[in-house]
Amino acid sequence: MTIAPSTSDTCEQLLLDNQVCFALHSTSLLLTKVYKPLLQKLRLTYPQYLAMLVLWERDGRTVSEISQRLLTDPGSLTPLLKRLEAEGLLSRTRSREDERVVIVQLTEQGRALKVQAREIPQCILGASGRTVEQLRRLQEELQVLRGHLQDNL
Repeated sequence: MTIAPSTSDTCEQLLLDNQVCFALHSTSLLLTKVYKPLLQKLRLTYPQYLAMLVLWERDGRTVSEISQRLLTDPGSLTPLLKRLEAEGLLSRTRSREDERVVIVQLTEQGRALKVQAREIPQCILGASGRTVEQLRRLQEELQVLRGHLQDNL
């Protein structure tokens, strides 16, 4: 004889607040809202900020390297990079060895923006209500989760 799960068990598993995906999604939305006024001072959107972070780590990356680092599609990254180029923050040039490869480099203005962005992590820390250690542990747990999810794609 097969015992069917009770209605309450099934419904409990499907409650929105019991979903890890919703906890991550809603937190991400709120975190982006906290970033918004900070980034407006720099005239950057959140996705543009992420691209700038990658270039501030190491300048002269290819579009492919940036998209891999951001876990995004190179095609969706290109319009974002074009806007940053139009703002004078970076330049895009085709590789001499392989014209399919586009190399992205910060301009002087793009490098100078890094100095203005230095206050942002401290502002996010303050808004989080967490300690540096607590956020680092959370970040490590999320990176492990991300790795497992990537492995299961």
